[in-house]
Amino acid sequence: METSRPTKRIREALQSLQELRTQTEPHPDNFEKFQKRYTALDPEDRASFFEALGTAFLLAKKDLLPDLQRLVADPDDRSESWQRGVIALRRKIASPYRQVFAPFLNLPGGLKFLLDFRIDLLAAQRQHSLHLAAIDEDLTDLFNTWFQQGLLVLQGISQESPYHQIRFLKDHDLVHPMASLEEMGRRLGADRRCFALYHQALPREPVVFIEVALTRGLARSIHEIIQEERSPSGRAPDTAIFYSINNTQNGLAGLGLGKVLIFQVVEALRKDHPGIKTYATLSPIPGFRDRYLEPVLRGEKGDFAFTRQRLEDFFPEKLRSRIREEVRKLTGRETEDWPQALLGAVSRPNLLEDKDLVKLIREPLTAIAYFYLTREKNRRGRPLNPVAGFHLGNGATVSLKHIHFGANRSPKGWAESYGLMVNYIYSQTWLQQIGRTMKRVLPWRG
Repeated sequence: METSRPTKRIREALQSLQELRTQTEPHPDNFEKFQKRYTALDPEDRASFFEALGTAFLLAKKDLLPDLQRLVADPDDRSESWQRGVIALRRKIASPYRQVFAPFLNLPGGLKFLLDFRIDLLAAQRQHSLHLAAIDEDLTDLFNTWFQQGLLVLQGISQESPYHQIRFLKDHDLVHPMASLEEMGRRLGADRRCFALYHQALPREPVVFIEVALTRGLARSIHEIIQEERSPSGRAPDTAIFYSINNTQNGLAGLGLGKVLIFQVVEALRKDHPGIKTYATLSPIPGFRDRYLEPVLRGEKGDFAFTRQRLEDFFPEKLRSRIREEVRKLTGRETEDWPQALLGAVSRPNLLEDKDLVKLIREPLTAIAYFYLTREKNRRGRPLNPVAGFHLGNGATVSLKHIHFGANRSPKGWAESYGLMVNYIYSQTWLQQIGRTMKRVLPWRG
């Protein structure tokens, strides 16, 4: 993005923010003035606003030199003058962004505004290649403080909960979207649980929520969990399946609140259902189809361990011949290029209805999905798939036998991963460690 001179509207928004910074206790009216000026900016202006903000509060060297020189000149680093000098310097070099944004928590609507503000900042950083890491780091530090110091409250959501809570969850489940409130009601039945983390400054909007199925043994298909009619087994559950985790505040991306939620939910379930011994997920595999396998089959360049050449590791020659023959029957054409033939097979919209073809590709596609979840890494060395990164990073494990073909036959499941889903298993070792982890992550619980 080319640097441009800030417009009048941008300068006015910066001026309002500067006024808030200079006030010991910002008044709600002044916050509202800044909020109005900022929200009036269009996306391009907001990017320019962030660019200007990145240099508006810089600390000049000349402002620090006198304090530094006095400290260096003080011969006794245990003297009272030395300690006063260190305190003065610390105050002076404190982040200006923290100074201006910290009071927002105590202003009506301030926390929600900052969450949306960070969404805009991340978008500007991504779309315009702006260097805004300093601002984002300070916002993230503030959020980590505000969301880790006893201000989070775990609530169980049931069919008796207020309408607005149930409606909010229904409208914000992006993992397994619902068409009606009745469907949300079924997810709150006797063998289902829903938990949400609320922040005291956002009492009507959970920051993250999770849906849980209480089952006998592992659920291997989402349709076992969310189907319209279920017959109760009459037996006490021995397994808790986390099947939908949703972060409702994109401004909190990367803060790890999903981990905090899982820890607290496991603690609550262990108290209410001591017979539950297995904690696991039934998770989607987003990106496996359109951002991984099909680009490889088309021969597109990608920084993957999996390549066209490695296909033969998963499809022996006899199996390749049979799949070519099935594709020839379906299309009436011979396909010499093997990856292209496979692409023609797996990209058919009604593939899951073709029992003969499914029988041929089921095992190799499952093995490739396992390879994707366990071998493909991003630049930081973490799993390329974000859901795998989340659960494996929390201490869960994954194995080939816990990847299930056709586990989600919805259009969304097909588009994401040919209907493949996976159980991430939280082991007994992890459960034994959860108490210590809870004390480390949630120190206020004692």
